[in-house]
Amino acid sequence: MLAYPLVIGHWEIIAIVLVVLLIFGGKKIPELMKGLGKGVKSFKEGVNEVEKEIDSASKDKPETKE
Repeated sequence: MLAYPLVIGHWEIIAIVLVVLLIFGGKKIPELMKGLGKGVKSFKEGVNEVEKEIDSASKDKPETKE
């Protein structure tokens, strides 16, 4: 049995878009995308916050020479 990598072509993308349109309707999609965008923005802000905390913690730590 051969294993094929996951490859999504043009027809698969079109089929997925049509199914999403049928399930949610045209009016719900902008609301879903807006929510998705807010979620991504929130995630990026959280990642940046953690990076800042790590940077400030590493700067506060005294360096020791061996």
